Amino acid sequence: MSNMIVDVIVAGGGTAGGVIAGRLAAADPTLSILVIEAGPPTYEDLAHVQPARYLTHLLPESKTVKLYAGKYSEALGGRTPIVPCGQCLGGGSSVNFAMYARASASDYDDWESIYDNPGWGSRDLLPLLRKTETYQAQEGKPNHGYSGPLGVSYGGQFTNLGQQWLGVATQYDKERTFTDDPNGLYSCNSYGSLTIHRWINARTGRRSDVPHNYLYNQAENKNLKILTSHHVKRIIFEYERNKRAVGIEYIPNISVNQELLPQVHTAHARRLIVVSAGAFGSPAILERSGIGSPSILKKLEIDVKVDLPGVGQNYQDHNVLFTPYLADDNEDTLDSILRGEPAEIEKWSTQWLKDGTGLMAHNGIDAGIKIRPSERELGTIGPEFEKRWASFYANAPDKPVMFLGILAMYVGDHSTVPDRKYFCMDYFLDYPATVGYVHITSADDVNAPPDFDPNFLSSPDDLALLRWGYKHGRELSRRMPSYRGEYPPGHPVFPEGSLAACRADRRPVEINDPDIQYTAKDDKAIDEHIRKVVMTTWHSLGTCAMKQREAGGVVDSHLNVYGVEGLKVADLSIAPSNVGANTYSTALVIGEKAAQIIANELGVDDF
Repeated sequence: MSNMIVDVIVAGGGTAGGVIAGRLAAADPTLSILVIEAGPPTYEDLAHVQPARYLTHLLPESKTVKLYAGKYSEALGGRTPIVPCGQCLGGGSSVNFAMYARASASDYDDWESIYDNPGWGSRDLLPLLRKTETYQAQEGKPNHGYSGPLGVSYGGQFTNLGQQWLGVATQYDKERTFTDDPNGLYSCNSYGSLTIHRWINARTGRRSDVPHNYLYNQAENKNLKILTSHHVKRIIFEYERNKRAVGIEYIPNISVNQELLPQVHTAHARRLIVVSAGAFGSPAILERSGIGSPSILKKLEIDVKVDLPGVGQNYQDHNVLFTPYLADDNEDTLDSILRGEPAEIEKWSTQWLKDGTGLMAHNGIDAGIKIRPSERELGTIGPEFEKRWASFYANAPDKPVMFLGILAMYVGDHSTVPDRKYFCMDYFLDYPATVGYVHITSADDVNAPPDFDPNFLSSPDDLALLRWGYKHGRELSRRMPSYRGEYPPGHPVFPEGSLAACRADRRPVEINDPDIQYTAKDDKAIDEHIRKVVMTTWHSLGTCAMKQREAGGVVDSHLNVYGVEGLKVADLSIAPSNVGANTYSTALVIGEKAAQIIANELGVDDF
């Protein structure tokens, strides 16, 4: 396929890139499109289409994610943070937790008003969010779609653990309400009255990923070419046409497919190149192409084609903890599936193949809330959070401070824990106060580790919020009938004699029992624990921000890279600021918006 010529090249076959290519190909089958993806294909692979297998992608032998190591950090207890990123056709859509979680309307409105991006507010994006989905959870919800390619449902099973957690919340947490649609876009701070919605098709029990619903279903279109297991190395420019992007260099990813020969290939685009390689891959392609900060490029002896210092800056993520508890042995959890127990896998696979139900059509996340603290709870969180609350949250009532939920499983390496039933409290910050960066360290080696600093927990208000999340989640957990105590290795080591000490031999307390009282030393123990175990939620974004150029922007509101022609970036890297939810929905809507923009510019009819 070397030296081919097509109309459009999509450099990166992740979520947004797959949506763009799929929509354009369906609208105009005569348009020749090449999608190049660094990872492997995903066609009918059970590791991708069966939702319950998602954590297998984080195993050491996995070839479907790429791991990025950040800088050593004292704020993380002397650790080097590791951030996985989807590396397969479909990207995050093929390996994520399948959580259906939309951002807040004000997140997108901020993109439009604060960062001066016309057409990117919630009013314009809501129709595109609807366009992606067939909302199978309930009928008649005006903010949801009912004819899109991706099924949204409750999944294959509602575990008893999720039901218990919601039951406890109903009685224990009197400061919040309940809703049948926690993802309506315009509000938060209400528990879902039913189980969590998931990107799982209710009819088939399959993961609602991009490849099978936007790309593989167009196999008859010979103008849609998909090339996996190849890295895009750099953009080729034609200077006589005002620095116009006209092609790419790409090379085999030998780590994924060792049968490929290590040689450089080229492809040329008659009309457009779209970089869609994610928050790590997209800025790297630009920098290797000579687009970025001169101070970085010159050190690597890369000719500066466009002075654009915002490339690789503005890195943002969500910080998460999965705190483990012991569950009664009679509960249904995903633990046996994740341990690979043959009898359990056969049992649930048989049910999945029969009617798409059961634990194999499940992600283990059955209940949760996008939560905001009350006035009373703000006092509990403490003074570290006061300024951030006043400046960012107080006047944006649809913005949660974190997601708090329950997972019916142990999240982590099952070979390191006893074989039994677990559940975890999952709490992640929706808008961490910190911002990082990622830059290349080699002009030619696409696998060279980047200069990467996510800057996790460098702000005291982030730590204060996670401390509160731990406490609130623990109070809900220990009131559940199936609670059998903490799994102590996954909890803080409290001082000797502390009333907050963790044990593995507990029974649930009554709903009206008093909360655990924590001393200043207990809080210090929680903080030390958080620093040692907090991790990424794999929601990386922002590194090719859609902002004004003088404000550190990389692309304009039409996704054009400043300073060149024929080149766009379209993926989560263009987000100018964070979103208060899992990022799959946002990646999808970026893809849909980009496809709309491109179709209009290329004159594609009936889009």
